[in-house]
Amino acid sequence: MSSTPGIAVDFVRDWRQAESRLSAGHRTAFQHGYWLGAWYAAFGDVTPLIAVISDVATGKDIAVVPMISHVRRGIRIVEFADLGVSDTNAPILACDVALDAAATDAIGKALVASLRASPDRFDLLRLKKMPAHVGGKPNPLVSLGRVGSCSLNGNLVLTGDDYEDYRASLRRLQLPRCWRVFSRLGNARFEIATDVERAREILDVMDVQQDERMRQLGSPFVLNDDAHARFYREVARQGVADGYAIISALVCDKGIVATTLGVRYGATYVLLRISHTGNTWANFSPGLLATERTIAALHAQGLRRFDLSIGNQDYKRRLGAEKVPLTDVSVALSWRGMPYAWRDHAAQELRRHPRLAAFAARLMGKGAR
Repeated sequence: MSSTPGIAVDFVRDWRQAESRLSAGHRTAFQHGYWLGAWYAAFGDVTPLIAVISDVATGKDIAVVPMISHVRRGIRIVEFADLGVSDTNAPILACDVALDAAATDAIGKALVASLRASPDRFDLLRLKKMPAHVGGKPNPLVSLGRVGSCSLNGNLVLTGDDYEDYRASLRRLQLPRCWRVFSRLGNARFEIATDVERAREILDVMDVQQDERMRQLGSPFVLNDDAHARFYREVARQGVADGYAIISALVCDKGIVATTLGVRYGATYVLLRISHTGNTWANFSPGLLATERTIAALHAQGLRRFDLSIGNQDYKRRLGAEKVPLTDVSVALSWRGMPYAWRDHAAQELRRHPRLAAFAARLMGKGAR
């Protein structure tokens, strides 16, 4: 329970219990019930810790913060339910909550005070990849950090109402030519899965294609391990029918050439994963083409906002994406957490000075050899 006047914070360990508290609140696609329900079910090696924040005077819930607690190197850490799966993290906010500067400050302080007072004796609070707003309302937890302090950012494409105008702005990508080349393959087509069985088939191919690509790059790939595979398939099982989970593919007689996975919530689509067959059909950029076809199909359904996810690969700029800053927060909850919070803050400051950051990286590299 919080000691902050006017604000109460309670912690629950069952997502289903917490979900019912603000089922109609403002959220991003990653606080959707399908996403978090599947997440808490799939990743069982951590302990759920969901903060329910309410107004003492009215008894009304203000926010729900979906988090976990776990121990790393002896430090008890509290962070969002993420583990690198979600693109952004945020609290779920009540539809009628009023969030001026004083209110956002009080909510953040109440959460920190409650965690410090917990008998679990937590050491460190880390809240990563937070957007500044949730459903048009200020994200109250951003007040605990510095806006834009995250090393990652969103990549937002606003297509406008005329899709042909948007497509014309991508002239350098030669997407019409790519489509013509692809169309020469036997029975070539683009599709969005409309049933769970087809969605699973596409996800199976996606796992294989991404794994092969990561092997070629010499990078580890974990999205096809048991927990991740179970998670993505559960999101698909729940979300395909009502259009939350968007799973698409370029298909021809020889099989599935490229795939995408994304989620849609409200007026926004978020692209999460892309795969393709590698060099076999590189002459028509299958991954890029599958992405553009997905955007076109969703635009026809009324969407105008397309987030191409975190990371700054070149194709996102080529598709017209503008960077959207995200915020990290790191707060020591005990003396044991102080060195880790200081280190996080130092890293955030270094990111504001690229030349200094590069110099520090070189020094660290020399020290590691």
